[in-house]
Amino acid sequence: MTDWEARYQAADMPWEKGTAAPPLLELLAKSDPDLWGNSAVLVPGCGLGHDVRALATGGRIAHGLDLSPTAIALAENQPIVGSESYQLGDFLDPGWQSSVAISSIWEHTCFCAIDPSQRPAYATAAARILSPGSILAGVFFLNPFDPGEDRTGPPFGATIAEIENLFSPWFEKVDGWVPQQAYPGRESREWLGIFRRNSVSR
Repeated sequence: MTDWEARYQAADMPWEKGTAAPPLLELLAKSDPDLWGNSAVLVPGCGLGHDVRALATGGRIAHGLDLSPTAIALAENQPIVGSESYQLGDFLDPGWQSSVAISSIWEHTCFCAIDPSQRPAYATAAARILSPGSILAGVFFLNPFDPGEDRTGPPFGATIAEIENLFSPWFEKVDGWVPQQAYPGRESREWLGIFRRNSVSR
């Protein structure tokens, strides 16, 4: 299991690009503002909070969550742009899940960072947190590896079918596409999916 706090303390952060995820900016530019609802958008595994601030810049309440105290401290040291906040916690912890009130989730780096064996727990966590009609949107790595690169992960890739099947008990797919905007080197290697929570019991 990856020690994320040790990696942040050592500044070993190859995922840290200094800006919000380009697919998020693409989604914000094209989506209906009502897609996100009126309550807070949660960003699990928020790191330094670039995506949190991008969401808050648009006038939304944005809430970042991370396992690493150093990541949270670094995020809180960034200039405030709107109604954003950060919290130390584990997205997969049922105790934490029962304490939040949010209307949507933006996924960027959490799903690909956890071991694939934990993905059913991720889907269950999202279903517990969100009420019927709420949105789970995210950019998912399809192929995170360069030729000759160590493929043990993290990050871990996924197929579109796997992602859809994983969320299907509790979510209906609203839309999905390969984003036109991406960090350099990630072009055509990610998939942006939008899911709406259905009425199936948690």
